[in-house]
Formats: sequence, C-alpha cells, structure tokens
Amino acid sequence: MAQLDDGTDELVIRARDGDGAAWARLVERHSGLLWSIARSHGLNDADSGDVVQTTWLRLVERIDGLRDPSATACWLATTARHESLRLVRRRGRDRPLVPAPRAPEPEPDRVVLGRERLGLVGAALESLPQRCRTLLRLFALAPSHAELAAALGIPLGSVGPTRARCLDALRRLVP
Repeated sequence: MAQLDDGTDELVIRARDGDGAAWARLVERHSGLLWSIARSHGLNDADSGDVVQTTWLRLVERIDGLRDPSATACWLATTARHESLRLVRRRGRDRPLVPAPRAPEPEPDRVVLGRERLGLVGAALESLPQRCRTLLRLFALAPSHAELAAALGIPLGSVGPTRARCLDALRRLVP
C-alpha cells in the first residue's frame, strides 16, 4: 500500500476509489481549516460543526465530478465559506469572533505579562476592519495562500499584500 503522505490530489483520487485511509487523511489534513472558516463567520461550535459536516458531505456528493483533484483544498475552503454564509444569513446572526484560547506560561509573572500582551493584541485586532481580522485569524490555519484566498473569496495575488497591510495596521495599534 502506498504511503498516505501524498498530496491532496492523490488522496482525493484514492478516496474516490474507496480508500478509507485516504479519506481519513483528507479529513485530518483539511478539517482544521474548515473549522476556522466557520468560526471566522462568528458561528458557535454546534453551527461550525454543521458547516464542516455539510462541507464534507458536499465533497462526498461531488467527488466523482471533480475535474482537478489538486484544487480540492480550495474547493473545500470555498464550500465552507459559502455554507457558513448561508447559515449566518439563515439564522440572522452577527456574532463577534472568538479568539482561540492559549496555554498559560509556567511562571506566574510571565503569565500575567503574556495575558496583558494578548489583551492588547486582541483589542487591537478587534479594532481592525472585519476583513483584516478574518484574514489574520485564518492565516495561521490555512496551509497555503491558495486555500486562504479561496476561504476569503479574494484573488490569490491579493493574499500577501493584504496580509502585509493588515499586519502593519495591527503593529501600529499595539504599543
């Protein structure tokens, strides 16, 4: 049996042919990004789980029709974004984004300083435009610029410059 550390395109082909291990590797590789996309739309855990599950269901329904298996990661990101927007519109929600919890430092004074710094960065991040907040949060989880562009619905060439502008704006806000 071939090693399952292949690219997404190879995993998609194997999953399409019924390889359960390839399917599991696809899910493992891309679920974090799908969850982050759903969460970036302000969805709670239950709704985010629905978005992720629906996105995988859409892939199951359409896997035989994929023309370019190497574009599956972008397809998943775009589908998760569309499903998130559909759910937000249906529920009429506009909740603030929830930052991911961080593990505390072992030394108490480092914990206090870290939390103060995190609070400053969090406050600065919340004062940025929505587009920058979403981009910076998703950037940490997106394996590639192409997947980030698909998740945000922006051109691939815009990811780097937009990220740089957002980081510059964030740096100006954090003392």
